[in-house]
Amino acid sequence: MKLFLDSDLLESYLLGATTTEETLQVERYLSMYPEVRETYEELQDNLETYAKLHAVKAPEALKERILTSINKESNFKRNFYRMAVAASFAILISAGASYFFWDQNQNLQEENSIVHNKINDLEETMRAQLEDVRNQFIVLQNPETKKYTVKGNKKAKELKAVAYINPVKKLSYINVSKLPNLPKDRCYQMWAEVNGEMVNLGIIKEANSQEKLLALPYADDAVSYITIEPQGGNQSPTVENIVANIAY
Repeated sequence: MKLFLDSDLLESYLLGATTTEETLQVERYLSMYPEVRETYEELQDNLETYAKLHAVKAPEALKERILTSINKESNFKRNFYRMAVAASFAILISAGASYFFWDQNQNLQEENSIVHNKINDLEETMRAQLEDVRNQFIVLQNPETKKYTVKGNKKAKELKAVAYINPVKKLSYINVSKLPNLPKDRCYQMWAEVNGEMVNLGIIKEANSQEKLLALPYADDAVSYITIEPQGGNQSPTVENIVANIAY
């Protein structure tokens, strides 16, 4: 039973990521062992708390645009059908009316396509954010995850961060909890050297909470850096301004 609890089957089952065979195994253990059931209930509580902390709210502006487009589409459809009834008589007089309604229908299809594209983009964004939250939860809960304390050098002595590396799941995250103040024309930027290639991870700021994690690209013998760069970020790291690094 200890081997079962040390695996990530309970987490995967909770997140709906188990195979049929794994699902049957988990449910068998849940029914047989109170300790497994207790651990599962604790994971449920942890996931609910974590999900609330990272609840993603759809951008208000995007929702307004989508709702406006949908309302316009609905209103246009009603107007179109009313005009179509009248056109059934007018078409006997002018063949040009048929082209008018064909054109209106084309516009309606274009508007409908725009609405669907916006909804699809929103769904894709939400799906990516949910996947990131799922990975964070697995990394923080998995016993195979290694925790590294990151401190700044003499250029940023107050810098504090914690990196979470899971070589089994091949996931890496970092939580930057403290960044020393910089002049207004400077910023902190994160980089990762992966398989000989330098990856720009963007400008970083202090986390709003201890659970706020930044994803790191995973690779064997990867190295991440934090540098001081001009405001707005840089295309490549300024080596002499490295203030912290972590090898994982």
